[in-house]
Amino acid sequence: MNRRRPDGVDPVARSRARRRALQAVYAWQLSGAKVNDVIAQFAHEQAKEPADLVYFEDLVRGVDEHVKDLDQALAPFLDREVEQVDPVERAALRIAAYELRQRPDVPYRVVINEAIESVKRFGAEHGHTYVNGVLDHAAAAWRAVEVGAGRGK
Repeated sequence: MNRRRPDGVDPVARSRARRRALQAVYAWQLSGAKVNDVIAQFAHEQAKEPADLVYFEDLVRGVDEHVKDLDQALAPFLDREVEQVDPVERAALRIAAYELRQRPDVPYRVVINEAIESVKRFGAEHGHTYVNGVLDHAAAAWRAVEVGAGRGK
């Protein structure tokens, strides 16, 4: 069965790429390792569970390259300093912020839903509700036209 959309994107492989990116960004945050080492560490998972490796690398490298800007952009929507946010939630927020700000080809609802599902899988029991609230506000600010159209405004 072909899962690819007309634009060539395989949604399942892309979803796996996001989950793997969450794990990689989490490891990068905690270890301080070089991003190339972290990417190599997680690329070996490809044999067990194929993912969109190009997208995975884009997310991880994008967070690494833009982390200061992403953290600054997220700050108005957080109730604490970014470094005080749970590491899994912080990784998910950084990845989603990167997607919302740098990947307009990805619908904001997809970004938010994928972040929520990843945090449900890897994060604290209610972490997904925090991530959802932050990203709802961020998407409304960063993608106002798209969010407004989706809400019928």
